[in-house]
Amino acid sequence: MSENKLAYKKMPTEELVVLSQQEDFKALEALIKKIQSDVYATLSYLIKNPEHIPDLTQDILLKVAKNIQNLKNPKCFKGWLNNIITNTYYDFVRKHKRTPETISIDYTCEPLDIQFKIELPDKKVKPIEKCISSECEKFIKEAIKNLPESFRIAIILREFQGLSYEEIAQTTNSSIGTVKSRISRARIKLQEALKNYI
Repeated sequence: MSENKLAYKKMPTEELVVLSQQEDFKALEALIKKIQSDVYATLSYLIKNPEHIPDLTQDILLKVAKNIQNLKNPKCFKGWLNNIITNTYYDFVRKHKRTPETISIDYTCEPLDIQFKIELPDKKVKPIEKCISSECEKFIKEAIKNLPESFRIAIILREFQGLSYEEIAQTTNSSIGTVKSRISRARIKLQEALKNYI
């Protein structure tokens, strides 16, 4: 790995955003690589059918690349990214309520001549730990996927994305009280669903 790529890899997200807005495509590439596993993980809790997750992840990463110039405050990147994830998810839900399944096509961002490939981190774990954590993760994901949509989105944005109640309220166009209620009710439902497993 070149020294330059290593420097980008170690940069804080906010700095990568600023450089990306200045049309530094290596910074944009580093930013995309930095966020892609988080985007994928968030979608894996939102989407019930896992075969759609890679395509939606790619769509979101392309939206980030195309629209990074529109972000006014680089400090707000995380909230901005979560808005993109949430809106893409809602678009997906609306589209799949009306149309039958379709085959997706890989997409290259022509004006920027950038093509994204999803690379998930390979975390070295002992086989028994992997089995236990993977089984536990399966139960948790299933329990989250069975939550009502409004609860599912609120709990994912809070627990997995680390957003504040205010940021979640803004992202979901809800009041803070509604967000707190949804998260509380989601936690209760998750405890009930997982009491025999955890």
